[in-house]
Amino acid sequence: MPPTTEARDVFRELGYTVSEEGTDFVAERKWRRVLVTPLGADDATDPEPYLADGGSPPQLRCFVTWDESAADLREHLLDLKPPFDWAVIGVDDGGDFSVMQGAPGSP
Repeated sequence: MPPTTEARDVFRELGYTVSEEGTDFVAERKWRRVLVTPLGADDATDPEPYLADGGSPPQLRCFVTWDESAADLREHLLDLKPPFDWAVIGVDDGGDFSVMQGAPGSP
């Protein structure tokens, strides 16, 4: 099960306004508009179906998954080299989180 509630909580804690519809959501703060995709542990091993958004690629993407899957998801995304700036956030059920940036100089 993806950490959807935890992802929304993280972005609210960081001062973002969070849209309320759907599993994927948009988080906004100042000039930043981030498309956030929560992924369950099984989804994090193959994120490719979640990379497309049906339109032009967003400038900023964030994938939120459980802590134990975050490092593997980051490595997989580094291999895929998606055409946008991205980060991975690993969360635990206690509300703690860690942010892992994409490749330097990406996309």
